[in-house]
Amino acid sequence: MQVFYDYNSFSNYINTQKKQGKSIGFAPTMGALHAGHISLYEEARKENNIVISSIFVNPTQFNNPEDLEKYPRTIEDDIKKLENSKLVDAVYIPRVEDIYPNGMERKRYNFGGIENEMEGAARPGHFDGVGTVVEELFRQVQPDNAYFGEKDFQQLKIIEKLVEVLDLKIKIHGVKIHREENGLAMSSRNMRLSETEKETSSLIYKSLKQVNDWTKTLNVYEIKERVEKIFNQGEMDLEYFIIADEETLKEVDSLSENKNYRAFIVVNVGSVRLIDNLHLD
Repeated sequence: MQVFYDYNSFSNYINTQKKQGKSIGFAPTMGALHAGHISLYEEARKENNIVISSIFVNPTQFNNPEDLEKYPRTIEDDIKKLENSKLVDAVYIPRVEDIYPNGMERKRYNFGGIENEMEGAARPGHFDGVGTVVEELFRQVQPDNAYFGEKDFQQLKIIEKLVEVLDLKIKIHGVKIHREENGLAMSSRNMRLSETEKETSSLIYKSLKQVNDWTKTLNVYEIKERVEKIFNQGEMDLEYFIIADEETLKEVDSLSENKNYRAFIVVNVGSVRLIDNLHLD
């Protein structure tokens, strides 16, 4: 596995692969890698000649400077995990100036309104930051296929829209959520949880599974009421829970048979913000 720390050397590598007609699979990350990230490369390996990883903690998608500061940076461990996986051909670890040569500004995008729902409402400008870094990485990596986890389902939909808006010839693949044994969605933020908090946080996935069952007998208002009651009694702070249309990501107040819905939840455990979601049967 080759490791590149600047755009020029990485660009030479990519151009060589392209000249040889090799297909490229790509999954960008912000590091602090776990089995969920590795599952992206497992999918990429099935369909591409070359698999590329990138590690870059993107400043423009953080609303809270403290959150950016606390984000775990574990580059040496990350490189070892990628090497040990034997799935990745090259990892690109760009400098800030490689991604933002003209200064650290985020572009403005129109994602058709999905950028204003849920995380967009909670974190203004967040998806402009995501779009800015992903667009630049796509231009530098030139992938045929790109892989993103469904844990950040809204982000996945944003990336799909980005590719459509920019008319990029890249196929976007959503990869199922990878979970800890207790059901907690794998996330780099889990590193900041104590063992007790990790166990307590298993309630998030358990509640989503209950929601899936409740849709058969309860209306949306009753379901929301029950979820709020679950978290009001515990040590966790429920930031939001909604059921939304999977296409528009707009919250719904009733369910119909001919549409796809997903339950979305954000819970704060101490100072750690955890997100999860579940497609509803």
